[in-house]
Amino acid sequence: MDESTKVVLITGASSGIGTATAERLARDGHRLFLGARRADRLEDLTHRITARDGHAAFQRLDVTDAADMQRFVDAAHRRYGRVDVIVNNAGVMPLSPLAARKTDEWDRMIDVNIRGVLHGISAVLPVMQAQGGGHVVNVASVGAREVVPTSAVYSATKFAVRAITEGLRQESAGYIRTTLISPGVTESELAESISDATAREAMRAYRAVALPASAIANAIAYAVAQPTDVDVNEVIVRPAAGRP
Repeated sequence: MDESTKVVLITGASSGIGTATAERLARDGHRLFLGARRADRLEDLTHRITARDGHAAFQRLDVTDAADMQRFVDAAHRRYGRVDVIVNNAGVMPLSPLAARKTDEWDRMIDVNIRGVLHGISAVLPVMQAQGGGHVVNVASVGAREVVPTSAVYSATKFAVRAITEGLRQESAGYIRTTLISPGVTESELAESISDATAREAMRAYRAVALPASAIANAIAYAVAQPTDVDVNEVIVRPAAGRP
């Protein structure tokens, strides 16, 4: 591999932004290691990439399980000999008003959206420290900057990802680059996890104007492509039509 070719790990790669990012980075010539719970989709994605002469492998991954995340990173490191970038993309968004008391959904968001990111960072840090560099890309949301009715817990998890990313930047400045990607309304399967009828209807209206997942993939590719002395700390991507 030349210096412009990177080993990139992507969580939540089986759909939406994760799939689009894998396809874009494969076109850019990077080596990919893909993780998600749905191994059948990962297998299909990997086959599509390799059929176009790209480089990709996959392993089933539950980001809420720290040991599973460590196995995922270790497998990528064994395969490629290094880990240059991790894209912590896995997330869930079962919006609901607090009064609905959907505590199981709150727990799920905390486990996937916060703990999943922390598990990814924890697993790659020793590798990146040993090799003298790396890049952590965390996918958050415009919900990391604003709260609307039904988004209190979801936004809280994304505020947390924003804080974690900034903390990592300050603690690892000089050898690990950090990027927070904050998408506005984007075409994805996230809304399918919304069980609350009011929140589901509101999201349907929002999604009348939504970005394609490829728009977020392009933003991630831009950050990854920068030279090692350039650290793109945050990218906010919204639909031009003005939706959040």
